[in-house]
Amino acid sequence: MARAFLFVLDSFGIGGAPDAAAYGDEGANTLGHIAEFCAAGAGDREGLRSGPLMLPNMSALGLLQIAKTATGNYPAGMPMPERVYGLYGCANEISRGKDTPSGHWEIAGTPVSFDWGYFPLEGDAFPPELVNTLCQAADLPGILGNCHASGTDIIDKYGEEHIRSGKPICYTSSDSVFQIAAHEKHFGLERLMHLSQIARTLLDPYNIGRVIARPFLGETRATFERTGNRRDFSVPPPEPTLLDRLVADGRTVHAVGKIGDIFAHQGVSSVIKANGNAALMDATLEAMETAADGDLVFTNFVDFDMIYGHRRNVPGYAAALEAFDARLPEVYRKLKPGDLVIMTADHGCDPTWRGTDHTRERVPIIAYGPGLRSRSIGIRSTYADIGETIAYHLGIKAGPHGRSFL
Repeated sequence: MARAFLFVLDSFGIGGAPDAAAYGDEGANTLGHIAEFCAAGAGDREGLRSGPLMLPNMSALGLLQIAKTATGNYPAGMPMPERVYGLYGCANEISRGKDTPSGHWEIAGTPVSFDWGYFPLEGDAFPPELVNTLCQAADLPGILGNCHASGTDIIDKYGEEHIRSGKPICYTSSDSVFQIAAHEKHFGLERLMHLSQIARTLLDPYNIGRVIARPFLGETRATFERTGNRRDFSVPPPEPTLLDRLVADGRTVHAVGKIGDIFAHQGVSSVIKANGNAALMDATLEAMETAADGDLVFTNFVDFDMIYGHRRNVPGYAAALEAFDARLPEVYRKLKPGDLVIMTADHGCDPTWRGTDHTRERVPIIAYGPGLRSRSIGIRSTYADIGETIAYHLGIKAGPHGRSFL
């Protein structure tokens, strides 16, 4: 039995990226700064948690040693485990940018060597010709927003006007994205998805990585809340990924969460949707029950990034990490001889950092499974080593980027 389970803790960076300064992120460290915040006793907000950051299961799998390798320092206040199990190390990103598609594609063995398109920081974000063409193609009276913004803030600002006017809320960030927020009932969920597909086609000449549909509910600013029906419309990867190679070899790739959207549904056998980290873990455990020999279960745990990193909610991020860590024994109990689990991240999103965007950081690599001998794998030169390790483990031909650490 040889199965693989790949878990991306979205935005769980560990600092130390050698090119962080080029992205304005020198010193960013998602894990390190969360640990410092908790160790200083600043973590008791809204009753979420208190005391030092406690991740006993990931620590026993080498997380603290990974942090020391990546940055030269152990995370503040976190107790050292008695022993370490499995393989542990970290990886540099070689793809351009610090966004979700680049990170995931590189994890799957396909780094991004081109530059994404971005929208200007000041003034109107979108050119008039794009807005006019979108409105004509989708029969819209206009759009609201047209700026860089936080998703929750812009819904608070324009949500009521959106309901009155029927104009969707369009905005962007420092990532290569065009985001559309609209009310599930007043605007319509199907209409939002159709609008996003139109925008995806129109944005291809601008080299924009993703169109993100952001549905919400509620009738007033006080009650607006984004729903779990978000969908990402991505451009396809520039070349075949690990997922494509597995499917071509007759394997099954179970995509849990937003994985299918990130890969434009290429190399994906089944899509399993769930809303929130707890439900994503439940879905992952169910997929582990049915995964056959040679299969890959690939899960993105989005809450770390979407709910806590971008919103700069440090205690919330810490509590989410602790909740995830507490469920790892459930994963271990599902493993069979020959199985491999790899946990990593796609970028950082340091909740103590300036702004609300991703941060350029190294990412952890935690690999374990029955009979896997514990050792350090050091600093890997590319995330692609993760994909090639899974390729080696599952017995398929190696790709052109990265190399296995098994």
